Amino acid sequence: MPKQKTNRAAAKRFRKTANGGIKSAHAYTSHRFHGKTKKQRRQLRGTHMMDHTNLKTYKKLLSK
Repeated sequence: MPKQKTNRAAAKRFRKTANGGIKSAHAYTSHRFHGKTKKQRRQLRGTHMMDHTNLKTYKKLLSK
């Protein structure tokens, strides 16, 4: 059977962590900030860890 290829779109958006988690940027951060509170904008900065319900799917996309 051929090797599993890495999904290049996913590889550009997500990173694996040393403990097997996946981190990514927050959604809703590209435009329309006037409708969001200061607290929302502040909390959308940086990265977040992916929920465990999606891990299996996204690990498969990132497998090399």
